[in-house]
Amino acid sequence: MDYTTLGRTGLRVSVAGLGAGGPSRLGQKAGHSKGQSIALIRRAFDLGINFFDTAYNYGTEAILGAALKELGRSSVILSTKYAAHDVTADRIVQALDDSLRTTGTDYLDIFHLHGVLPDDYGHAVDTLLPALLREKERGKFRFLGITEATSVDLRHTMLTRALTDDCWDVMMISFNMMHQGARSHVLPAAKERRVGTLIMAPARCLVSTPDRLAQAIQALVKQGALPAALGETDEPMGFVLGEGGATSLMDAAYRFARHETGADVILFGTGDIRHLEANVASLLKAPLTRSSVDRLTSLFGHLEGIGLDQSRRDRITPV
Repeated sequence: MDYTTLGRTGLRVSVAGLGAGGPSRLGQKAGHSKGQSIALIRRAFDLGINFFDTAYNYGTEAILGAALKELGRSSVILSTKYAAHDVTADRIVQALDDSLRTTGTDYLDIFHLHGVLPDDYGHAVDTLLPALLREKERGKFRFLGITEATSVDLRHTMLTRALTDDCWDVMMISFNMMHQGARSHVLPAAKERRVGTLIMAPARCLVSTPDRLAQAIQALVKQGALPAALGETDEPMGFVLGEGGATSLMDAAYRFARHETGADVILFGTGDIRHLEANVASLLKAPLTRSSVDRLTSLFGHLEGIGLDQSRRDRITPV
């Protein structure tokens, strides 16, 4: 495993981070048992992953907590989140306490305000932040994070604003081969301010489903957003494959995100140990060729919101 320092937190974190949400939720969405999910976490740990991310409303905090008892609390970086929309200061403190109780730990490494929309940022800073900082002083969590509403705030407006404040230690950012705006809007400023970065949605369903990818590219061609030639081939992104290239589009997606300047941890979710192992292998490979990266940037760098889960266009609201 490769490790890096998560910005000014000083935490040494694996470049691969296992997310306990998304479509899989550690396999819980597919009906896996708690024991199977714990075995997945244990395998991730054996592969060198020490960064695990969950959230109050994922329903997986207890599973991670059970795994922590086996792995040892000090050997794992634990990150969790709670939605910030229409939440009172008292509720955010209660949510923090609930997460501590559910995970069975005395402290969290990172606690995030989750899915903060631009219109909610003022409330987050004026109302929720003071309450959370008091809890931080009490030792309930070590570092404060903030995450964007992935497929709503497509231009990273909230995070751009958040980077003008000095209260956030970590940010969770959406970035992938067809949604590259964070390269200009967020990542350089985060690096300059030593804010740790967690990359979400590096692959998602679009890249893992060839038919869906082809349909999306055809639609973009019809809109005039992509060259017509891309719509005339069965493998519009085939240039990243082949000798000296990626072994698959998923492999390309993870390597593209992993080697982006300013990206610290690449998050992915899975309920399958084989997928876990394949994703880690991709994240430990060399960067894509310069020509592949340049072409991906030239073709798709102007796009917004492609490859993000469309089901998340609604506000993220607390449970």
